[in-house]
Amino acid sequence: MDTLSYKTISANKATVNKEWVLIDAEGQTLGRLASRVAILLRGKHKPSFTPHVDCGDNVIVINAEKINLTGKKWTDKSYVRHTGYPGGQRTLTATELFGKDPARLVEKSVKGMLPKNKLGAAIFRNLNVVVGSKHAHEAQKPRTINLNEVN
Repeated sequence: MDTLSYKTISANKATVNKEWVLIDAEGQTLGRLASRVAILLRGKHKPSFTPHVDCGDNVIVINAEKINLTGKKWTDKSYVRHTGYPGGQRTLTATELFGKDPARLVEKSVKGMLPKNKLGAAIFRNLNVVVGSKHAHEAQKPRTINLNEVN
């Protein structure tokens, strides 16, 4: 019996195969889009997934201003931050955050689905969210993914 065929292959920084992926957010629901993007960023869709290595793809999300939220989330969902000073808690509704920068709405939802450690911060740097359909990564020849066809 050949025992070498039973070895578990653990990916590392040198052996990881990273791709560039383009996702169009037009008409997508925010949470469903964010969970699929988080899976692509983390690399959980690959057979060579290794939990402690950044083995995910680089993801570009375009048309962030055309995202949907269901129910009354535009007015009821709040984003809380703290300035660091006493009484410095500040809140924004989804509509206010969307008005300032629609890309931050997508970034915050994806970041919340990634690990809360140094690896999660490194993985988050592989995400590029763009308002509009023009992006600065044409030279990488990103592969377009239609999230409506992917499970």
